[in-house]
Amino acid sequence: MPAVLTMTSQVQCPHGGMALLSTANTLLMADESLVLLESDIHPVVGCPFTAGLVYMPCLTIEWAAGATSLTVNGTGVLTETSIGKCLNASQAPQGIALVSNASVSLEAV
Repeated sequence: MPAVLTMTSQVQCPHGGMALLSTANTLLMADESLVLLESDIHPVVGCPFTAGLVYMPCLTIEWAAGATSLTVNGTGVLTETSIGKCLNASQAPQGIALVSNASVSLEAV
């Protein structure tokens, strides 16, 4: 079973920009940190991506494939296998988020 993502997890875009993690969840914790939800959208800072000479950084990460058996108010929690789509200012996808430091004290399927 994949481990869950929390506010202490690390998430970055494929170009090295870091996600600023926050969550609407106020009910479920793992390792003394709030668990992230599939509905959470995370801003990205420090993405250096350019297309040719045009600076096109990842600005947000939107999530899919949250847990099906572990939810908070009907919304799936994020796991290390959830898919974070990194988007630029025009909402074009620029890759999949990289995650680390998932909580092993609470697991979901």
